[in-house]
Amino acid sequence: MRQSHASTDHVHRGQVERLERPGRIGRVHFSQTGKSVYYAGLKGQSFKANYFDVETGAEFWISGCKKRGGDRLYGGVIEIDEEVREEYWMSIREMPECMHLKVIKE
Repeated sequence: MRQSHASTDHVHRGQVERLERPGRIGRVHFSQTGKSVYYAGLKGQSFKANYFDVETGAEFWISGCKKRGGDRLYGGVIEIDEEVREEYWMSIREMPECMHLKVIKE
């Protein structure tokens, strides 16, 4: 599980989510209120049901992965973080034959 920058007292268990722009599937951590999100050194704050990087102001979209795929807002290439690849293909998509895939195009 990826460590967040917040103490574990304030963060729910990390969830596998898709992150838009560029497309990524990785483990994110939400603050207890859900207004902050942490991923790979990025801290985001919610804005109109989505997020922006508190340092750069860049906007990004986060939502849960879908069993049927369609894990990008507008389609395109999606990279799957190594640490969640098995969970994504085995538990979420239920497609163990695809577990070797690190990049998908939708």
